[in-house]
Amino acid sequence: MGNKIVSVTRKTTESEIKVTLDFNALKQDYRKRIKTPLPFLNHMIEHIAWRSEVNIEVDVRLDAFDLNHVVCEDVAITFGKAVYEYIKDNASEGVTGFGDGIGIIDEAMARSALSFENRAYFQIDYNGIEVPHETENMLSEDVETFLEGFVQGAMCTLHIDLLKGRNGHHIWEAIYRSFGVALGRALAVNEKRKGMTSGVAGRIDFSVEKS
Repeated sequence: MGNKIVSVTRKTTESEIKVTLDFNALKQDYRKRIKTPLPFLNHMIEHIAWRSEVNIEVDVRLDAFDLNHVVCEDVAITFGKAVYEYIKDNASEGVTGFGDGIGIIDEAMARSALSFENRAYFQIDYNGIEVPHETENMLSEDVETFLEGFVQGAMCTLHIDLLKGRNGHHIWEAIYRSFGVALGRALAVNEKRKGMTSGVAGRIDFSVEKS
């Protein structure tokens, strides 16, 4: 059986981030384990954990650079790397590697689709819907940066479409809920997919020669 708990620590001159993914049953106090200095970001990660049914523990230590952008980007890259390691370690167990999902709350609806094929590509389309510049003391570009950072760390393809929405809080909740659903499906283990990869190209190997 593959690993059920994966921890990744990322250190830079700006921050030290540790993300632990626990694939056992969701803990009752799961939300208390998400500890960034940004309450709205914690709330968004909470949605990912709840919809994917993965315990996501986050610890953030900053070295002078107490900037929202740094927190969002560094946490996301570390989170993505942890997911990447889980998929790599559990490929032989039949981890699916791709998934999609819809997230809704009140008037807002979003759709996410992702595939883990060692190809980092992120696209989010707001489809003409006006997204507030700032929600709950966070810039929308920073909330979006988290999703892009995840893609960088996980080396995956992620497409997000905002389908409906007026309220900024609801818009981001719908987006993150849809991402959580898609992630949960991508991380699900399917006996029939043992030894298979997300894409038909299979695993990618590089041969490098230097002289």
